[in-house]
Amino acid sequence: MVAAARAPLLRKPPAREEEGEAEGMPVVAEEGLSDLETASSTGAPNSSLSSASSAGSVARCSSLSRLSFDCTPSAAMAAAAAATAACGSPRPSVAFRPHRSSDAAWAAIRALSASSPATPLGPADFKLVRRVGGGDIGTVHLCRLRTSASPCLYAMKVVDRRAVAKKHKLERAAAERRILRLLDHPFLPTLFADFDAAPRFSCVVMEFCPGGDLHSLRHRMPSRRFPLPSARFYAAEVLLALEYLHMMGIVYRDLKPENVLIRADGHIMLTDFDLSLESTSSPSLQPAVPNDEEEEPENVSCFPIRFKRRRHRRRCAASPPQFVAEPVSARSCSFVGTHEYVAPEVAGGGAHGAAVDWWAYGVFLYELLHGRTPFAGATNEDTLRNIVRAPLTFPTSSGAGCHADTAAAQDLIARLLTKDPAARLGSRHGAADVKAHPFFKSLNLALLRSSRPPVVPSAPLHRSQSCKTPASRKPDTKRFDLF
Repeated sequence: MVAAARAPLLRKPPAREEEGEAEGMPVVAEEGLSDLETASSTGAPNSSLSSASSAGSVARCSSLSRLSFDCTPSAAMAAAAAATAACGSPRPSVAFRPHRSSDAAWAAIRALSASSPATPLGPADFKLVRRVGGGDIGTVHLCRLRTSASPCLYAMKVVDRRAVAKKHKLERAAAERRILRLLDHPFLPTLFADFDAAPRFSCVVMEFCPGGDLHSLRHRMPSRRFPLPSARFYAAEVLLALEYLHMMGIVYRDLKPENVLIRADGHIMLTDFDLSLESTSSPSLQPAVPNDEEEEPENVSCFPIRFKRRRHRRRCAASPPQFVAEPVSARSCSFVGTHEYVAPEVAGGGAHGAAVDWWAYGVFLYELLHGRTPFAGATNEDTLRNIVRAPLTFPTSSGAGCHADTAAAQDLIARLLTKDPAARLGSRHGAADVKAHPFFKSLNLALLRSSRPPVVPSAPLHRSQSCKTPASRKPDTKRFDLF
């Protein structure tokens, strides 16, 4: 990640030049998209993969009607040979993904790869169905295997390296690709295939999520907010995904409901890693420390302080050790994120680390429960000013659940939205501190993957609901980056 000069306090950063919207965000539908067999051999010109920009160039969508890179079998072999020559050794076609062992989509990929182990999967193996999204560094297409009888659908993200190079964002695209190759977690994307296509395209094939994103799902809820049990379920799955990312030394930096997709089984998938910061972490087991909430108030106990300390030590000894994996050495001065979700240290132009993810996690939980973010202002500048200076407040009547659960949720949010990153919940022991909070006491986090989600998509083959833009979402709430 390229370091940046610190932005002046509360100066409104230039809006990120959006080339459409990222996965799970509002997109422009594409009609008449052909499959990956192209017209290169017939002399048809190459067409751009960039979608409409935020400045309103939707009229250029006609240039997206056909992908024109050559993906005939001979071209695929040539591309594979070029990749092998560049890397010095053949790239394995399919990596081992233990948590995908019973997944039909993964089984189809493995079967196809095993049928020709000497040839990595490439563009000739996939057939495009339609365009389902467009982001700052690429477009996303629904696709299926060309030669397989499997009905499984996949999402292919295609990056036009020439267009991305003009925006000086090649490193961001490369970073996302590196991160996707590392991931193997139930609530994170599975990289099914990874290949280049002549003349200038790079492609990654991942799982297709038919349920849209949490932002659009929230807008279908009564009062446009989730019931507390549903919010707790989704927040817990996101928490486990963040824990894994931090264990891998990755600071996510772009958490928001639009980037939390709903799989066909109703569980979540965190997506979009082009703003992530790559670092290192040293996972360890540390003695568990009981939460302050479980301690008795000072004016309740009539026992001397030495007895209380002795009881505290016994409780710590009886508790199993905590797994702690936090990229504590991660530091960046890049001004990246979504305005309503950036941490105070980012809004103030300072350096930041993994604690920005825990701030965004607090904003995320607040929005799920209350239908809005806590510091949103009339303009982006007002939003940043509120993040740095305004105190946290809660709606007087949220109707989110019983009093005890609501109090626990507010306490968790308040601890996450501490403006001092050193004092923020999660800054010391990462996800272990957040998981130990009483808000999650009723959940068995180890078995969360086997629990029934609040909403299970009823029509797996429908277009994602993210293709529709909710009217209440402010159009200027976008990601930005100032390098």
